[in-house]
Amino acid sequence: MVTPSFKFTLPGGLLDANGNRHIQGVMRMATAKDELEVQRDPRVQKNPAYGVLMMLSRVITQLGDLPTVTVDDMEQLFTLDLAYLREFYNRINQQGHAQLSVQCPQCQAAFNVEMSLAGES
Repeated sequence: MVTPSFKFTLPGGLLDANGNRHIQGVMRMATAKDELEVQRDPRVQKNPAYGVLMMLSRVITQLGDLPTVTVDDMEQLFTLDLAYLREFYNRINQQGHAQLSVQCPQCQAAFNVEMSLAGES
């Protein structure tokens, strides 16, 4: 079974150690195993707030040119990007879709957009 995954664009971008900015990414839906593995981790047991970083590092399958996405990478996120990824995660995992309410920056019209599955156009 292929786990559904969704493309995203970070509002700020993750800066790596070389100063490269990674903006485009792909997040897959979480599984029960993801939840269990995160809860078992000693860092999460010591500090439950760390769980969100661990979960994101598990479900983000691509971020810019990074070969893998690690918890250390997630620690470097700007708070704006962390908030965005939390919301994105909740939308695709709790609502079963990735629909966002957006507003046109030019005419201010509000509308909903459905994010496409990664690999689809």
